[in-house]
Amino acid sequence: QVQLVESGGGLVQPGGSLRLSCAASRSIFGINTMAWYRQAPGKQREYVAMISSSGATNYADSVKGRFTISRDNAKNTMYLQMNSLKPEDTAVYYCYVPSLAWGQGTQVTVSS
Repeated sequence: QVQLVESGGGLVQPGGSLRLSCAASRSIFGINTMAWYRQAPGKQREYVAMISSSGATNYADSVKGRFTISRDNAKNTMYLQMNSLKPEDTAVYYCYVPSLAWGQGTQVTVSS
């Protein structure tokens, strides 16, 4: 079992940047896939990005070229660097370890 805690959300203007963190309660060395999802008001939760233990990454088309996912196994933490933010990126962002756990989410609001 693992607990996940997201942080780093907030209010940012369009075109701005934020970095989200997902801290795990135990070592993530043995965890293969970690991912970010998001859920906007009135919409279903949607996939954002994933990273494997080898560092391979994959992104949703909507964030490709703007977001970067990474992980630091020594710190038991996964990150999501978000640049060139748009109002449509506004959502609660969740970290996810398949078949193990979801985080509680962190709000990201992009607005002028």
